[in-house]
Amino acid sequence: MQKIMIVEDDVELNQSISYSLERDGYDTISAHSLEEAKSLFLQECADLVLLDVNLPDGEGFGLCGWMKGQRKVPVIFLTARDLEEDALKGYETGADDYVTKPFSMKILLKKISVILQRTDAQSRNRYDDGFLKIDFDMAKAEAGGKECMITPTEFRMLRLFSDNAGRLLTYAVLLDQLWDCGGQFVDKHTLAVNVNRLRRKIEDDSHKYISNVYGMGYQWLK
Repeated sequence: MQKIMIVEDDVELNQSISYSLERDGYDTISAHSLEEAKSLFLQECADLVLLDVNLPDGEGFGLCGWMKGQRKVPVIFLTARDLEEDALKGYETGADDYVTKPFSMKILLKKISVILQRTDAQSRNRYDDGFLKIDFDMAKAEAGGKECMITPTEFRMLRLFSDNAGRLLTYAVLLDQLWDCGGQFVDKHTLAVNVNRLRRKIEDDSHKYISNVYGMGYQWLK
């Protein structure tokens, strides 16, 4: 389920937007200030952000730029500020759209759907949660800003895991999939050795990605 962060200090409007989004099949996170939004953004992996310009502790323009600097996430401004220079500033900070209040919820939902579809198409060969960044086209990966020396087999593992985030991949599935890709794995022990080697390259104490489900297989946690 795709997750949308709503940064809006008007509690009633925030709740109304959240209700409409959840009814349309999205998961939502709500923030009411810049500080709260930054904290939640680092904790959660939102697929899109709806952002007001006027917030109690500052303007959303700076927050948009900060979010874009953390990772590639679509941002739509929802604001009462309808001056041309405000809209231009929004786009200059990296916004994907600028919607003025009052707005049509149906049109907003369509805008969100179009942007997420475009983003999905663009990111199909990329993974980026701010800490771990993988470019499958370029066969490059970095964790915490440092490039990882990932082997071709490990890239295939990363693709398989990230494409099936949250799902248990049994030993049999992993062995079959990775065997078909080149035949490197012959048993669960060899699989475990390769998984542990990959974990040492992409994980640290605060960022865990691959969980061993004892006796069954592995699961990508993000």
